[in-house]
Amino acid sequence: MPQYVVLQVTLKEKFIGTASKNLGELEEVINTQVEKGYRLHTISTASAHSSGWGGGDRIQATMVFEKL
Repeated sequence: MPQYVVLQVTLKEKFIGTASKNLGELEEVINTQVEKGYRLHTISTASAHSSGWGGGDRIQATMVFEKL
């Protein structure tokens, strides 16, 4: 079994207002890794503005999980 797992989740901001539409997806990814015996070691984010019709910014969350 690997000692570390690296995963990415793209969070999509709502067109109107603030907060992410899919924080549940991020939570699910974290909980799945915890159930497998990993802990969240590091998380970093990068953001990008979307100028498309759908609007809303994107935040790319990169997470490193460490085997306990």
